[in-house]
Amino acid sequence: MKSTTKLASLLVIFFTIYWSFKDMIPSEEKASENLKESGFLVDNALYHLRNISKKSHHVGTKEHKEVQKYLVNELKKIGLTPEVQIQSVVNNKWRAGTTVENIVARIKGTQKGKSLLVLSHYDSNPHSSIGASDAGSGIVTILEGIRAFLAKGIKPKNDIIVLFSDAEELGLLGAQAFVECHPWAKDVGLVLNFEARGSGGSSFMLMETNGKNKKLLSEFLNASPNYPAASSLMYSIYKKLPNDTDLTIFRENANINGFNFAFIDDHFDYHTAQDSFERMDKESLLHQADYLVTTLKYFSEADLNDFNSNEDYIYLNFPFVKLLSYPFSWIFPMLIIAIIGLIFLIFIGLKKGKITFSGMLKGFIPLLSSLVLGGGISYFLWKLILINHPKYNDMLHGFTYNGHYYILAFVLLSLWLTLKVYNRFTKEKTANLFIAPIVLGIVINILVYQHLQGAGFLIIPVYSSLLILAVLLFMDIKKTNKSLLFAIIGIPSVYIFSPMIELFPIALGLKILFVSAILTILLFSFILPVFHQEGQKNGLQFFVGFATLVLFVMAFYQRGFSVDKKFPNSLVYVQNHDSKEAYWGTYNKNLDAYTKQVFDKDYKEGSISFAEGKSKYNTLFNYHKKAKNIDLKNSIINIEKDTVIENLRHLDIHIQPQRAINKYELICNSSLNIKKLTANNALVNKGKPFTSKGTLLIYQMGNTDSSLNLSFVLDKNETPNITLNEISYDLLSNPSLNIQPRTEVMMPMPFVTNDAIISSRKIKL
Repeated sequence: MKSTTKLASLLVIFFTIYWSFKDMIPSEEKASENLKESGFLVDNALYHLRNISKKSHHVGTKEHKEVQKYLVNELKKIGLTPEVQIQSVVNNKWRAGTTVENIVARIKGTQKGKSLLVLSHYDSNPHSSIGASDAGSGIVTILEGIRAFLAKGIKPKNDIIVLFSDAEELGLLGAQAFVECHPWAKDVGLVLNFEARGSGGSSFMLMETNGKNKKLLSEFLNASPNYPAASSLMYSIYKKLPNDTDLTIFRENANINGFNFAFIDDHFDYHTAQDSFERMDKESLLHQADYLVTTLKYFSEADLNDFNSNEDYIYLNFPFVKLLSYPFSWIFPMLIIAIIGLIFLIFIGLKKGKITFSGMLKGFIPLLSSLVLGGGISYFLWKLILINHPKYNDMLHGFTYNGHYYILAFVLLSLWLTLKVYNRFTKEKTANLFIAPIVLGIVINILVYQHLQGAGFLIIPVYSSLLILAVLLFMDIKKTNKSLLFAIIGIPSVYIFSPMIELFPIALGLKILFVSAILTILLFSFILPVFHQEGQKNGLQFFVGFATLVLFVMAFYQRGFSVDKKFPNSLVYVQNHDSKEAYWGTYNKNLDAYTKQVFDKDYKEGSISFAEGKSKYNTLFNYHKKAKNIDLKNSIINIEKDTVIENLRHLDIHIQPQRAINKYELICNSSLNIKKLTANNALVNKGKPFTSKGTLLIYQMGNTDSSLNLSFVLDKNETPNITLNEISYDLLSNPSLNIQPRTEVMMPMPFVTNDAIISSRKIKL
């Protein structure tokens, strides 16, 4: 009977873990059933996705233009009149610019008022990403969702604007062009943005607002999405991180609120040649579709004039209610009630003789020991794994192909360590040991109240633990039944913690595995009475230890690379036009057959100083080697105007490419004070004065760009010292360099300038 109850307790915990994940993403069968009423046909969406994700289609390529034409034609087929907005823009944050080609269309509503804008971007990341998930999935979700909406023949109350933005990957440039230059931007009251940062997993809702979230959250819940996946903790962390989407531009530049919907799992596919139709999780697309059809139906009829509010809400996925929410103002009272409740229960426990002062203090030893051991060992073990598997360092995502094995292995390792520690305290009363986790939970919530109120829901596991403690103190239940009752009471704790344990390393990389370990130990401590019995060691330790070994072995055997798990590598040819020197460079820390065709011998560690351009993670070359000089046709630079007016130097420069240049980088070698700068008539820094040292401008040549025209206004005494890098993605096709292509188990490294020829020179001004 005893073993049966223990087994039932474990089954409750396992079922709750499963439940917590399944609540956040629909199965294909359930999603299709929910979408029937809307008329959304997933096969139509997949048909479009296959057609627009055959090849890389970044800005400036013929494939980009082909995808644009395809989308324009498909919008016409469903009865819309799309237009292409062509506009040169420069992002102020990254000084990135291009001439964007946004696709926009409008469905007229029956009433005047603010419009609903549905948004995703159709460009892929330069230069090799196929862009099926990011953000082809969003594009086809909108395309099919709008078709299904129009097919019902219902006239919406609000205008609906469809924006397939361009150049999101270059710096949110399409969104900026729309917000700053398109006349429809002033009509927008709310934005629904669909994104991806991986190729699978639940699609999470994140809000963008300059104010409080109460109104946005309540309206989102009124839209009744079937599978909301959201957390105010994610929202709070997102606001603190430097991550941006197209929607950020609407919030920052136009004070327009909105919702991001994005899936982020299988991060290793993000921005790579593996972001393909075949690898995208169909359930993730269906999750996006559920968000679209429910929010489109609701917000096309809702009042979009004002989403501002004076109160923030905590919200999280919770059993049976989809999203549990309550005001931030509840955090402090709930905290005080928890403290009073704990003091009361300790007093009763002491009075009944079920708790002792020495026992309570002793309870902190296994808890803190477990946290220090679990967190510390996890942190240093991952460092050791990187040493033993150095090729992981070349996966700049920070998430390996076997990353999910590692997450589970580290979780079980921390659980094994915790069981081992607590098995040394079997003589202690469970109630004594259980005080420490509740105290720590309250301390954590005090810190949350002061610094991260979006995580205020962490008080719920404390309340669950207080209820378990009350049962221990007040109820005389048979030992054989206690663990099952405690497992049931602990359901909220397990449901809340389980997704977080997985999500942190998925969102922030496997370097955060120690956080998962700490969260695992905290969860264990909040349901400690399920596992601890006086006078008995927990036999689960052996099975957890065995499972841990199995998972580490599985991760080890899945460590390699293959056709489906390609190794990222890089080669760049850099030529200094002034010194007539040339070099090979690679961002790889580990050389393979592809890079060794150049880096076979006589290479050096370190970067190439005159070619250290911008990349997402500021990645520099790890190795370089002298190369032969080849004949490159450099751009013609003409000074078209150079005059001084009232102590200000007006300087116009025309740069005309002589080969297929994809990108220009301008770098200030010394500090330069600029009164005003334009690039192809687009204002840099909104036309305001600024000082530049380092990257001055990164300009990706768009399909309509034939040259780059720069117009400076400087103090007459300024002496510009600028380096111009001309970058083309044609390394593999240049016959003078004779680089052999990658094998099928390799792919271009993302997030860096790759497969490129760079010609660098100083501009004499």
